[in-house]
Amino acid sequence: MSILAVSVSHRTTGMDVLSQVAMDADVAGKLALELTGSEHVDEAVVLSTCNRTELYTAVSRFHGGLDDVTRALAEVSGLDPATVTRSCAVYFDEGAVAHAFDVAAGLDSLVVGESQILGQVRTALIQAQQAGTVGPVLNALFQQGIRVGKRVQTETRIGTAGRSLVTAALAELVAEIGPLDGLRVTVVGAGAMAGLAARTVHRDGAVLTCLNRTTDKAERLAQAVGGRGLPLGALPEVLADTDVVITCTGARHQLLSAADLDGTPVRGVIDLALPADVDGGVGARLPLVNLARLLTAGTAGSDATAPAAEVEAARTLVEGEVRDFLGMRRAAQVAPTVVALRTMASEVVAAEMARLDARLPQLGGREREEVGRTVRRVVEKLLHQPTVRIQEHAADPGAMDYAAALRELFALDPQTVAAVLSPDVHR
Repeated sequence: MSILAVSVSHRTTGMDVLSQVAMDADVAGKLALELTGSEHVDEAVVLSTCNRTELYTAVSRFHGGLDDVTRALAEVSGLDPATVTRSCAVYFDEGAVAHAFDVAAGLDSLVVGESQILGQVRTALIQAQQAGTVGPVLNALFQQGIRVGKRVQTETRIGTAGRSLVTAALAELVAEIGPLDGLRVTVVGAGAMAGLAARTVHRDGAVLTCLNRTTDKAERLAQAVGGRGLPLGALPEVLADTDVVITCTGARHQLLSAADLDGTPVRGVIDLALPADVDGGVGARLPLVNLARLLTAGTAGSDATAPAAEVEAARTLVEGEVRDFLGMRRAAQVAPTVVALRTMASEVVAAEMARLDARLPQLGGREREEVGRTVRRVVEKLLHQPTVRIQEHAADPGAMDYAAALRELFALDPQTVAAVLSPDVHR
């Protein structure tokens, strides 16, 4: 199985397409199940955040797998396949591994070096495990990607400044309306992004109100930041007592229009949701910081958001991890050929010994045992050098060529090799 990743992100398309392909956990789970039921896809993990939707798959064929993935994404998003194709980046095998590790390390983020993506990657893996759509290939990829992300966080200073999408958006807003100290801030949503926003503005001295469809979640978040928690339905009343609104929900429809702000003291709005929670027309009346603005301004998307030396150190670390992972993956793919070769040799020895017994039934037990040892020694000597060489080069880029040569020279049954490689682990 090969690894295929299809990415629709802030680097490949605009907010209109990103909004279309964004999906919640339920939709992502259904998409992963649909993918693993297609002809060329055996495993699938869907990662959907505020600035990317990515489909990681284990596929039997590149073109067939790509067709399956783009068709499924088009169906779930309502976009035509041509638009999906134009709007995505495609990564295969080595490229897919490198991209997955870059993403987990925060190197491909809108805010380079932010650490929130690591939790989102972990959540995507857990959801795929629960749905039964992840097997040995993607499990290994994501587990190692998470470890790489942790290494980048602990061994480099790329995230020392604490930069995130939230802090980037707050910096934009504060530049227009001034410090948040003492201002009344309403946070709509109770997910990881909303929690980060609430904690950040609380440290800045804001007075907080937290709203969510589930009142319990709103109250829990409010308790953590010394604010009050209310149901989402209270939003119209709360706006009458709010200076700043921060939204980051998973709603599929807009929550706030320009008309909703008429007669309110609201001075600024931050919308970090995808699709957008707030009508873009709000920006014509007061400061609105949304994902589209962050992308257009370029304030969040460059390596300048983190120390250049630390970004380079992180990239070097990730590159080394990619090489190591690919080496282990190649070694694992070569091993079945060696096992199949030795299995074939054992079967040949057994067959020849059976033929010897038929021809020389008078052969004594001691003599037969000595003949058997001699035959096995000869076979072992013949196989020793080829197997040693392939094991020595198992992690090298050319390892698969060595394995293919062995399979061809010894006429190894492809099904036997495949059975060793994939012993009924997943489908």
